[in-house]
Amino acid sequence: MMKDLAFIAGQFALQGTLEQVVPLGAGLINDSFKVITREPEAPDYVLQRINHAIFRDVDLLQANIFAVTGHIRQKLEARGEEDIDRKVLTFLRMPDGKPYYFDGENYWRVMRLIPRAYTYETVNEKYSAHAGEAFGAFQQMLADLPATLGETIPDFHNMEFRLKQLREAVAADPVGRVKEVQEYIDEIGKNATEMCKAERLHREGRLPKRICHCDTKVNNMLFDEEGRVLCVIDLDTVMPSFIFSDYGDFLRSAANTGEEDDRDPDRVGFDMDIFRAFTRGYLRSARSFLTPVEIENLPYAATLFPYMQCVRFLADYINGDTYYKIAYPEHNLVRTRAQYTLWKRAEALLPEMQAFIEACLAG
Repeated sequence: MMKDLAFIAGQFALQGTLEQVVPLGAGLINDSFKVITREPEAPDYVLQRINHAIFRDVDLLQANIFAVTGHIRQKLEARGEEDIDRKVLTFLRMPDGKPYYFDGENYWRVMRLIPRAYTYETVNEKYSAHAGEAFGAFQQMLADLPATLGETIPDFHNMEFRLKQLREAVAADPVGRVKEVQEYIDEIGKNATEMCKAERLHREGRLPKRICHCDTKVNNMLFDEEGRVLCVIDLDTVMPSFIFSDYGDFLRSAANTGEEDDRDPDRVGFDMDIFRAFTRGYLRSARSFLTPVEIENLPYAATLFPYMQCVRFLADYINGDTYYKIAYPEHNLVRTRAQYTLWKRAEALLPEMQAFIEACLAG
């Protein structure tokens, strides 16, 4: 296997002599590998197998990534930044210019390994503030990207589409579960118009789509030895979306005082300290390009994403658990209940969120 991987890595324009290929990352066995070169001055690399079951248009995926990383590099160069190779991901092409290698079954890509870089799983106020500033800066740098990016996962954060999926699941009721979850269906339906506000504002020409990361987590940033953010990573989901995608989805996971699938709803709450830290960092870097409509609806985004995830878990439960992996028969129902609780707890804090954002902007 490692011999085959060495052959695949060798299809790209590597600097230095390829010496060894070893697994990289405990959670990504057989998906990511470290390519070690012999010469001390030559960079090491990361070889990745692209998950083309999820990202079906690999050409579009790689075109997005090259457009984004190239634009960020230009911005860093224009600012006179030092050590740029550690502040943006660098993907390689094959000698014929192709941005991936296809072995007849799988698609592969190679990027430079950023040395002396670290990721963290910790979600606290410090790292939430770093995340807010980093993802805001990421959006800011891409606000004038001339290339047109495609959706690597179509309708990924489209609330109207997710509600359509739920309605179809309810109408089909393939395993007879609708009756037991009618309370959630009714409450979701009552709030559908408000929660589809983003799509409505966009159609009215009042809310732009921007280039967003769409998977904002603390561990999707690299830090240097001093704890400073180097760059945003894991760019597969970078695509056009509303800025709410990056803002709201981070808070859905980071500000939840419980687990995504917490069996005890009493443990689920919305942590305003995390909200304040992330929002302060985000506005510090993003306020220069955000429109008044975007800023006004940031609290809405904090409620939108638990609502959206509640809808997705509920639809999967009604469909008989065909999408999300489950550990026990009621797992998706438990997830639905936990996200429903988070949505309601966040909703109760909307005035407090609005007041904090106004104070940030005034300060």
